[in-house]
Amino acid sequence: MRFKLLPDPPESLDRVADAQRAVPLVPGSEDDCCARLMRRLDFPTRDVARTWLTFLRALELASETSSGFVRESTEPTPDHLRTAFRERVYGAREVLASLDTDEPRSIETVFDEFEDRVPVWETHRAAEDWRDVWRERVERILGWAVLLDLTAERDGGYVRAQE
Repeated sequence: MRFKLLPDPPESLDRVADAQRAVPLVPGSEDDCCARLMRRLDFPTRDVARTWLTFLRALELASETSSGFVRESTEPTPDHLRTAFRERVYGAREVLASLDTDEPRSIETVFDEFEDRVPVWETHRAAEDWRDVWRERVERILGWAVLLDLTAERDGGYVRAQE
């Protein structure tokens, strides 16, 4: 699994609930689950659907069993999503910690602090510039953190939301 797998943040958290409902209650193969996600949510490609399926697993809203992927009964409440995001999405905790300052931080500044957390094997991929891939991941983490009210955009940067 590539760590960069993180969907673009949607307009609202309702999209997360919609994606969870698209995962079957009866276990299905990855292909079947991706096809359902594409059909029900109009995802443009199988890769987008697979990224969402991986993300739903990280948020404990879906799981992989020996028979395939299945929807979990966990409700995607904002509190559950915030906790699962912080604890189970690679890099979220570190990105949020980098916002524990008085001044807004740019994506570049946050990435510069996060860069040494990129797994070494990811830096050796020849197909693409790993810094671009991981900068995009940091940007997506920040976008999700805004949607989850963990951060806020202010003065051209990001600040930690008051909890």
